[in-house]
Amino acid sequence: MTEVLSYTAFSADPDGGNPAGVVLDASGLDEAAMLGIAARLGYSETAFLTPPPEGLGGEAGRAFTVRYFSPKAEVPFCGHATVATAVALGERIGPGELLFSTQAGPVPVSVVSEGDGLRATLTSVEPHIGDIAPADLAEALAALDWPAADLDPAIPPRIAYAGARHLVLAAATRARLADLAYDFPRLEALMQRLDLTTVQLVYRAGPEVFHVRDPFPVGGVVEDPATGAAAAAFGAYARELGLVGADAVLTLHQGEDMGRPGVLTVELRAGDPRVRVGGAGARIG
Repeated sequence: MTEVLSYTAFSADPDGGNPAGVVLDASGLDEAAMLGIAARLGYSETAFLTPPPEGLGGEAGRAFTVRYFSPKAEVPFCGHATVATAVALGERIGPGELLFSTQAGPVPVSVVSEGDGLRATLTSVEPHIGDIAPADLAEALAALDWPAADLDPAIPPRIAYAGARHLVLAAATRARLADLAYDFPRLEALMQRLDLTTVQLVYRAGPEVFHVRDPFPVGGVVEDPATGAAAAAFGAYARELGLVGADAVLTLHQGEDMGRPGVLTVELRAGDPRVRVGGAGARIG
């Protein structure tokens, strides 16, 4: 019998953050079985661990291969399921350094004690930022039912990658961000064509504080409550476009409009292109 755990990421409260499934021993599961478990759970992603490939490195007993499945498909990388998995491992083998082999590349994760719980911080693969074609941007806005005038001109649309691809769109007001009712099939079709994992909708509340939401129709989920991979991509985007300094710590609030508030900390370091994304985690049930 495969043990399937449930953890939330980016909140110390099981009712906050983003729930993820965690299977710490998936050695006997094939892709169909993994997808079936993810579909039955219904979380935006479930993580499946198997032994690490040869040559990965990392401390003995603290390195793993990790695959991520949404209810509809496998995804190359998932930040919140990485944090959830790291917290689950931290409870069993103790805080410290972990190393995950993912389809996007090696992802180090640091687990530390925080209050009565644990906090995990992942280090992304090297990110990159790209443009979006005007016709594709127009289609995204039409699917969201967002007039172009509702965008923040200081935060221009881009496609950002830090393990998975995300379209970054910035709302000019918090009210615009809060009003999310989109055409699910239409946005899903565009995202499939552009190989997007989520659309990262953001509102800037302060110099280093943002509110974010992430539609996730390609995963069979209307909205992701807290999205670590998108947070990493957005951190790289914000640095490249000069929205923040080369050394910065961003605070992203996500899930408030869904009743599952979570907080994602995004750390940028001068001289290191990678992005660190951290948060608390807790077991559900």
